Amino acid sequence: MGLPGAMRGLVLVLVLVLAVLGGADEAPKVDVYSRDLVTMGKENTLNCFVSGFYPPKIEISLLKNGEPMNNVKYTDLSFNDKWYFQRLVYAPFTPQKDDIYVCRVAHSTFKEPQSFQWGMPDRKHADEQQQLSGSCTVGL
Repeated sequence: MGLPGAMRGLVLVLVLVLAVLGGADEAPKVDVYSRDLVTMGKENTLNCFVSGFYPPKIEISLLKNGEPMNNVKYTDLSFNDKWYFQRLVYAPFTPQKDDIYVCRVAHSTFKEPQSFQWGMPDRKHADEQQQLSGSCTVGL
């Protein structure tokens, strides 16, 4: 017994969409940032948001001074509104002056794993951000 005509059409459309998406390898976009405003010596969360990639096979790691960080968590692999994949990787960290934090990403669109370094915002910029946040809060 075959599928009804409308169902066959839907299956054909889905197969075509998957075929088109399957051939469109896309390199990941990587954002490395802290959850909260940074204060030296105060615990925070380091986030590495990797998005817009295909195929879904990817390796993401967080490093502190070249060594794997502890207590790293991975969200489930999900996809965005354009059907490309995304994932958040995060870990608690306490920023210190000379520490270097990196999100390393290995994906088939890269010849070799790529490193994306977290940059400590300069104090002036951080103060401006805090003032902007404060002015928005006051206006509510």
